[in-house]
Amino acid sequence: MSSSSNQENINKPEGQSILNVVLVFLIKMITWILKGVSRCTPHKVTSRLLSTFHQPDLKAIAKELENFPGGSIDLTKDNETGIAVMVINNPDKRNSLSGKMMVEMSEKVDQLEQWAQGKGLILMGKDGSFCSGGDLAFVKKALHYGAEMAAFQHHTLTRLHNLPLISVALLQGHTLGGGAELSTACDFRVMSTSGKIGFVQVKMGITTGWGATTRLVSLLGRKKALQFLSSAKIMSAQEAHQEGLVDHILQNSLSHNEELEACKQWLGLNYCNYDSNLLQAVKALIVHCDSSKDTSKSLKYERDVFAQFWGGPAQKAALAAKIKHN
Repeated sequence: MSSSSNQENINKPEGQSILNVVLVFLIKMITWILKGVSRCTPHKVTSRLLSTFHQPDLKAIAKELENFPGGSIDLTKDNETGIAVMVINNPDKRNSLSGKMMVEMSEKVDQLEQWAQGKGLILMGKDGSFCSGGDLAFVKKALHYGAEMAAFQHHTLTRLHNLPLISVALLQGHTLGGGAELSTACDFRVMSTSGKIGFVQVKMGITTGWGATTRLVSLLGRKKALQFLSSAKIMSAQEAHQEGLVDHILQNSLSHNEELEACKQWLGLNYCNYDSNLLQAVKALIVHCDSSKDTSKSLKYERDVFAQFWGGPAQKAALAAKIKHN
């Protein structure tokens, strides 16, 4: 090799060789992505791109959804019992959800996440009907906005499902489509004897948009999820209870308000009868275990939470009262 060639190599910038390596890597990556895209059908391409590259701007989506008014989401919290009631309030439209109501529900979930005295939540509809899904006036105007709306609802309902409270959906009247989806975001479902529930999305030419397929498979298994979603069958309270979708059927001949009180009693006596800190810790443990794919990490988290309460005031009081076998 000549001295001039050696001198040329010495003078070549070191960063240039690194840049060449990076460019080769990028070219290979782009080629791999394009090959993958060429093998996919259009909806698979969209799904892959959204899941890989697109992180939805939830604040921007909320601002857009607020342009679709109607109804409200009302929340009351009882610090004495630790039970809150969230009401879907749009009775003239069978408590269907407008864009504004979706944003309000997200805001109410924010409040519940911070509620230190909280133990339980009842989600219900106004005037004896739970929810009939999306407000059709809103749906017709937002046909271009489905992916964004679904992303917003997935975020809200996942947070609702994972609240540090024990939640129950009080199913009165009709619980259809998105309303049935909404009910699966609660831990339990209590139903009026005259109630009806059905995942009727396929009748409307769509699939579930608010996360119910994922939750149903986890809740009842693949086979029953397929039965519910592909048949679009509208079930009575007895049928839904037999299928395992509904956990409790209320006594017959109760008024709407009496059914709410009966639901409060069922939730309070069965699941909200102990210290709020302990109950929130139990719920957090279950959420963590359910979402974790790593058993060792889940067990470590369980030990850490256990250590926080071992030897604490609640345990000492229970030991002093000798209540274990009562």
